[in-house]
Amino acid sequence: EHIGRDEMFMGINILRRMLLNFHAKGTVLEVGAGTGRNVSFYPSAANRVLLTDVSDQMLLQARQKVQDLSPAKRSKFACLEADAQNLQFPDAYFDTVVDTFGLCSYDDPVHVLREMSRVCKPGGKLLLLEHGRSKSWESITRYLDRHAERHAKNWGCVWNRDLDEVLEKAGLDLERVDTWHFGTTYYVVARPR
Repeated sequence: EHIGRDEMFMGINILRRMLLNFHAKGTVLEVGAGTGRNVSFYPSAANRVLLTDVSDQMLLQARQKVQDLSPAKRSKFACLEADAQNLQFPDAYFDTVVDTFGLCSYDDPVHVLREMSRVCKPGGKLLLLEHGRSKSWESITRYLDRHAERHAKNWGCVWNRDLDEVLEKAGLDLERVDTWHFGTTYYVVARPR
């Protein structure tokens, strides 16, 4: 699997583990869960995890990853076809809401973040690991811009979005924002607005 190899080489799995292990607690909603790349990184403090995605084909792979876990770990996971742009959950329902490398695929990432914030309990956390435009390496930004259209067409990912602007417009209370990979990978811990 090409993406898995690239992510391992770039240390993405370490970032996933850090983000979830240090911050995911209680009842967790993961939007854009895709094939379940985060399944093995959820800590015991995350006692219930609902993996959601609009693609039933992606969720089939996520379900298989859940099935491959030990029975004790498997029991805390559920998978549900759901659209992050229109979450059918009550306000302030989840302790933690997670999205990793999904904002790049939504037409309106600000709206998705507001939906994530809406379903997160006051005092809960929104955890993000995302692609974004580099503010510190102009040559990287030019490369991303030059290849953005082709990349979006091939992968459904707009990898050169201004994530700082998206986060600001969403109105989240940002606790921590770190960037990696020349400023193109964002590690975000936020509180709902």
